[in-house]
Amino acid sequence: METVLDIIFNALFGVVVPFLFVIMIVVFFHELGHFWVARRCGVRVETFSIGFGQTLYSWMDSKGTAWKICLLPLGGYVKFYGDEDAASSPDNEKLKELTEDDQKDVFHFKPLWQRSAVVAAGPVANFILAIIIYACLFTFVGKQISLPIVDTIRENSAAERAGFIPGDLIVSIDGSPVESFNDVARTVSVNPERDLVFVVDRSGMEVELIARPELVEDVDNFGNRYRLGRLGITSRPDQTRVSKVYYDPITAIGKGVSETTFIITQTFRSLGGIISGRESADALGGPVKIAQISGQMASLGWVAIFNWIALISVSIGLINLFPIPMLDGGHLLFYSYEAVVGKPMPEKVQEY
Repeated sequence: METVLDIIFNALFGVVVPFLFVIMIVVFFHELGHFWVARRCGVRVETFSIGFGQTLYSWMDSKGTAWKICLLPLGGYVKFYGDEDAASSPDNEKLKELTEDDQKDVFHFKPLWQRSAVVAAGPVANFILAIIIYACLFTFVGKQISLPIVDTIRENSAAERAGFIPGDLIVSIDGSPVESFNDVARTVSVNPERDLVFVVDRSGMEVELIARPELVEDVDNFGNRYRLGRLGITSRPDQTRVSKVYYDPITAIGKGVSETTFIITQTFRSLGGIISGRESADALGGPVKIAQISGQMASLGWVAIFNWIALISVSIGLINLFPIPMLDGGHLLFYSYEAVVGKPMPEKVQEY
């Protein structure tokens, strides 16, 4: 019988610790992007903080930046010289008192392109982190490849109507080469009710088939409901058709870029589905959902948890690019206005 201590221990190390591990890595790289580009642009950085609230540990580097780890690790920030708060709002009173020499170190006095680069660097760092993680996994862990050979075909399915037969080796879909059966499943799942052109190798001859995946609703292991495409084929998982492929670093980086691009594309598709009402907003989740999934991923091993970190990193990068005040995308929107009009957007509008 489980005791209270067992429950607390399992909750702490099974959910809380993996969640904090994921969030802190993603947040650190996001803020590191802002920090690194700011330093390159000559901006004085006063604070680099992981988390909010009471400071648990801090140290000062040689250039006067205070590095902090705070009590609530649900975010982070980089505070520049001349900022009023963690959101990089200008401290107008302080800025008025600065000498011309001091202004050279202030973010708010930097050229528009440098301010834009500093702001965009956070989300870009999140995308780079995902690419690095995927590239490392493809290089050192490898990718399980199951040959895209059709084994069975469901009756009255899209595959049967298109003319697939057992033994067909799928070569490409809509002109894109297919490497594994997982590639087929992924492409089909995101293209429901859309005609796809399949090229298959049938006994040494290439045959072109056109199939329209059916729209079905599915539930993943975490209880999220998704609408996706289904072709109606299966592959036989025998060892003669499965191999593990290791990629050289350059190819792995390319694969990492492809994986990251796929996540970005699918995120926009999902958002479009939610806005149009085709998908439930519950699938987006939140801190609690992320914590639950982080715990489950941790139980599957370090490869799963790093895949999850890459996914969360891309998501955080995208969210921060939304044109919403307080987010990086909001600042970039204001800078776009400044570039077009020739002067900053009124502060009252920015505060709104």
